[in-house]
Amino acid sequence: MSPRRPASPAGRGILVVGSVALDTVSTPAGESRDALGGSATYFALAARAFAPISLVGVVGEDFPRAHRELLARRGVDCSGLETAKGSTFRWSGRYGQDADAAETLETRLNVFARFRPRLEEAHRRASVVFLANIDPDLQAGVLDQMAAPALTACDTMNFWIDSKPEAIKRLLARVDVFFCNEAEAEALAERPNPLQAAERIAQWGPSVVVVKKGEHGAFMRVGGRVYAFPAYPHPRITDPTGAGDSFAGGFLGSLAESGAFGELGPLKRAMAYGTALASFNVEDFSTKSIEDLDRRRIDERFRDLVERMSVPAAVPAAA
Repeated sequence: MSPRRPASPAGRGILVVGSVALDTVSTPAGESRDALGGSATYFALAARAFAPISLVGVVGEDFPRAHRELLARRGVDCSGLETAKGSTFRWSGRYGQDADAAETLETRLNVFARFRPRLEEAHRRASVVFLANIDPDLQAGVLDQMAAPALTACDTMNFWIDSKPEAIKRLLARVDVFFCNEAEAEALAERPNPLQAAERIAQWGPSVVVVKKGEHGAFMRVGGRVYAFPAYPHPRITDPTGAGDSFAGGFLGSLAESGAFGELGPLKRAMAYGTALASFNVEDFSTKSIEDLDRRRIDERFRDLVERMSVPAAVPAAA
């Protein structure tokens, strides 16, 4: 992987631009109503343990003050979180026994439908930028406002793949890391399996393609090779909402902390940290299980995961 420019040793801050929402979710474990959610929210709460994080998004007048205060107490810079006239973006969904399959019951974009990200000077100077799931033309508009990020990354979803595939491809020519799930990768690349899809996506620009496979882990394609990582073993998942964004937060947070964006070792470490953060996220509804995470607990799970994955080298047979 070759970052677009050297990392600044003085600034390792991360900028995330995306949704802040109020979610109502039902799973076999229970239900959560009008709880804190949104792609930028999950990402920021996961990344904050590694590097300074700033969030740019929009909420309505009904957004609880307690949620904004929670983010601020956890070290998230919310100076770019605009309050607009109207209601906050709301999503309602249901999960069955398959934690990887969410049934959307209702989506109300509300003020998010009019969201046009405008960056302050401090946001433009961020070293790492994550373009969470929004219109690819808006994601490109954020990049147009950035000064000189050392690392750029984005996510997407099937809605934009179906409606604006060419805009996504143009965006991918400008980013270093692309996150997607299996179905999204196959749909975007028009390939029958995720490995072939990742290969084609890499040809459009991103040096690193991360394909999330839910309870089956994730793989990373970099330098023409694929590296597979299992999910952390959980016997019971409470709420998988936001797990992919938490994964991205751990991944990019780890890279921002190291500043070594072009080396395979830190990229592998980032995959493991992303896996660790996603595993915490699914343990409770909404953002509850990642709100109070400290670095000690994150590192403990990281080491546990790495130990579970390690395989001793074979000892050559004696002559």
